[in-house]
Amino acid sequence: MTHESRRGVLGRTGTVVAAAGVLGALLPLGTAGTAQAASFRKSDDGASIASYKWLNKSKTAFDFTVNSPALGAKRNVRVLLPKGWKFSSSKAWPVVYAYHGGNDNYLSWTRSTDIQNVASKWGVMVVMPEGANGSYTNWFNYGKGGRPRWEDFHMKEVRQLVERNYHAGASRAVMGISSGAQGACTYAGRYPGTFRYAACFSGVLSMSLPGIPSLLMYTNTRAGTDPYAIWGIPRIDQANWDAHDPVKLLSKVRGTKFYVSAGNGEPGPYDKPGTAPWDIGYLSEKAINPTVQDFVNRARQLHVPITAHMYGPGRHSWPYWKREMHFAWPQMMQSIGAKPVR
Repeated sequence: MTHESRRGVLGRTGTVVAAAGVLGALLPLGTAGTAQAASFRKSDDGASIASYKWLNKSKTAFDFTVNSPALGAKRNVRVLLPKGWKFSSSKAWPVVYAYHGGNDNYLSWTRSTDIQNVASKWGVMVVMPEGANGSYTNWFNYGKGGRPRWEDFHMKEVRQLVERNYHAGASRAVMGISSGAQGACTYAGRYPGTFRYAACFSGVLSMSLPGIPSLLMYTNTRAGTDPYAIWGIPRIDQANWDAHDPVKLLSKVRGTKFYVSAGNGEPGPYDKPGTAPWDIGYLSEKAINPTVQDFVNRARQLHVPITAHMYGPGRHSWPYWKREMHFAWPQMMQSIGAKPVR
């Protein structure tokens, strides 16, 4: 996979970026920059920035909306900016892509964690794209392909848009929770060399272990969704399942360090007293745990650098993932060369 150098992109787009800087400086807080967005560069497949909106007076966070050919729809992305970032700057920043879990959206990380405060202490951008319930893959659709193409949205459209218009650099990390963790570890294998660090919290990292295909089909069964359209029918379409299985992609990984974690589905320190043993948070974490361990074992066989935190008691929930983010963050910053803010 080839990537445009940041220097080359900036050299060709200096005029556009400078113009965007002037327009951005004039944009009032909370106003959607629809007209201004027209000056931004598109992705290779024609995805464009439809609008953007500042979220605070200090202009350290904004949302932008993508016209996505991969999805055939408009989808949102939230971005946290480092101190010193400017539209008109020629500097490219280290970047963390943060993926949410199923039945959630791009607001997930800022709603459920203190990521904005954590990131503000480092010279790093954080990009949080919409993932809906797309399972971080281009849907198989019984071999026909086509929309939705969530992998293309994340790995091509969003990445190219933030690199070409918002100074996201080529020093990248990725992290996710639940299905977003599965996506983060999958993308690290499907796009070798793209990420220097991948932090995957409570994700299914070995998709074909006994019972796991059924779990994935169950969790993706909802009104209006055919779960077999995502990766295909287990066993019958096994080649496509294997092509998106994090553990089976480990042999393709290049230059990525991993941090993975999971609980064991027993009552833990962040759980409400009296939570029923059959709570879905306990049952799902209990099923996920062996998939993470399988991933760890395979990574060590292949000498892929990995830190594993199998922390014992804990359910499938945000308090544990927030804690894991704090554990992984310093190593992630070191891997992508982000510096503490002085």
